[in-house]
Amino acid sequence: MRKILLRAVGVAAADTTVTLAHSDRQKSRGLLHLDDGTTAGMLLERGSGLRHGDRLLADDGAVVLVQAALEPLSVVTAEEPSDLARAAYHLGNRHIALQIDEQRLAYLHDHVLDDMLRELGFQVGFVDEAFEPESGAYGHGHAHMAPAPGHGHAHPHPKKDADHEHGPA
Repeated sequence: MRKILLRAVGVAAADTTVTLAHSDRQKSRGLLHLDDGTTAGMLLERGSGLRHGDRLLADDGAVVLVQAALEPLSVVTAEEPSDLARAAYHLGNRHIALQIDEQRLAYLHDHVLDDMLRELGFQVGFVDEAFEPESGAYGHGHAHMAPAPGHGHAHPHPKKDADHEHGPA
């Protein structure tokens, strides 16, 4: 079986492609079903997420182009940038992956979030598109920090646990 151990450096021409959903592009290890019908074992450095357009180098010299799969997305639009910032605040407070463009926000379709945003006065639409959310302040994926005792998740913030809320704002 073909093994993928490295990212291809430079603008190497692709020999084949692999189309992956966002959740699958966050994995660094696993079995890939390439678009040409073959399979490959992926063994990249842990924590190295993939983005649309990345190229991977297989042990047989083949270059595999990563393509983002179409996924059902909810899309929030607003006329004023401050309104988009407000929507981004409410979505970010729920720790969801968010794609931020100049005139819209997109997230993996979730009817609960859609309803929350509608209650706040936003218009929510739907599309099937590639999902490329922000990678966050610490690169691909989550921060590599230990959670505070009794906290359940790892990220820096100045508040004590008793002051920290994850519920509706």
